[in-house]
Amino acid sequence: MFSAQTYIDRRAGLISRMKSGLVLLTGNGLSPMNYTDNTYRFRQDSNFLYYMGINQPGMMALIDCDEGESILLGKEPTIDDFIWTGPLDSLSTLGERIGVEKVVAIHQIHPMLSKALEAGREIHYLPPYRADNVIKIHRWLGISLDDAKEGYSIPLIRAVVAQREIKSEEEIVAMEKALEVTAEMHLTAMRTAKPGMTEAEVTGKVHGVAVGHGGGLAYPIILTVDGHNLHNHRHHNVLREGQMLLGDFGAETDEVYSGDITRTFPVAKKFTTQQKEIYDIVLQAQLDAIEASVPGTTFKSIHILAATIMAKGLKELGIMKGDLSMAVEEGAHALFFPHGLGHSIGIDVHDMEDLGEAYVGYDKDTIRSKQFGLRSLRFGKALKPGHVMTVEPGLYFIPELIDLWKSEGKFTDYINYDALEAYRGFGGVRIEDDILITKSGNRLVGPTIPKEIEELEAIRGEAY
Repeated sequence: MFSAQTYIDRRAGLISRMKSGLVLLTGNGLSPMNYTDNTYRFRQDSNFLYYMGINQPGMMALIDCDEGESILLGKEPTIDDFIWTGPLDSLSTLGERIGVEKVVAIHQIHPMLSKALEAGREIHYLPPYRADNVIKIHRWLGISLDDAKEGYSIPLIRAVVAQREIKSEEEIVAMEKALEVTAEMHLTAMRTAKPGMTEAEVTGKVHGVAVGHGGGLAYPIILTVDGHNLHNHRHHNVLREGQMLLGDFGAETDEVYSGDITRTFPVAKKFTTQQKEIYDIVLQAQLDAIEASVPGTTFKSIHILAATIMAKGLKELGIMKGDLSMAVEEGAHALFFPHGLGHSIGIDVHDMEDLGEAYVGYDKDTIRSKQFGLRSLRFGKALKPGHVMTVEPGLYFIPELIDLWKSEGKFTDYINYDALEAYRGFGGVRIEDDILITKSGNRLVGPTIPKEIEELEAIRGEAY
């Protein structure tokens, strides 16, 4: 939690953008795993955290943009709470911590909203992504469930994005902390993985680092020799020499800011020639993409730059052919690079994705593509100082996709399908770092995590 003044300033900024109406911020409740008292690890709504800072369940907030007043709603702790969870602060104490003077019992929210509706006031809320909050909005506002789910406020989304996309210095400090833990997680994977171990064993060591630092995971760990499966959360494979191990994971600190890093390294002590060739292509694309990430440049153009660099590297290996500019323009490279170059990151690993990528990553000047691969670019608009972005190019050899495109005779002017036979069991390589866009360019957020081949081989040698 930051200082009370931080949250006062954030709410004031929201009020100045919205100007009028009542903003309803829905905090999250506990979510049962299999029965009421056995719940998943609690995660507060990110927008509620941004404006109210309270990371505990059962809270709601109202921001009156006409009166310039914020109201915190929740339940006072009972003796049962003290018995089962330990001491909890009163509502008034929580309010003081975030600079809110008016605190109200949660059961009063329905009559308060009903009174506002009777007065003809506009009530703004953000897209609800949890079913229990959809039901609450339906009940409190007297609208159908479908209307509750789809009746969110576009002006509020735009106002929130305008604030949250530019990270303050204290947010960067929080992200640096998350990335320090994330770096330790990745070094642990590099020093732990050996032939004969399961992915699950390495994953357990990595997860333990995050928990040991008092936080948790920013997202489920991706750690797999099947790196061509982009979001592979299964950890059942046994590691074997000759494979590449892809680890995509990051820590979420107790301040609830995220890290998101990917490293790929050999299960053996050293890279094979084939592994080096593919890895070098991806690394060069990442380095050049990071260098190109400066204010005023669209991230979409940087994505295309990275795709072009990787297509050139694949052509040198005989995997791609023909006019590379046309190949990338038509999307032939997406056989090997079917995702976007990166995304915004902050409180959320995919920052503000609940608000819709059309508002977070695109604008009237940058329209989202419908082309396979490029359509998966979550953020395409021009970069600004204060944006924090992931840069994560990758090359993947997905047998099912290769077979499909080959059977369809797709992009035969640009893809040498015969040459791909030697790469069917390769898997994938992805390299990812988090950068802050500055006034003059960019800088790495968090510590430097080894990614040069010589560095990785040195660490792998120590692991044996």
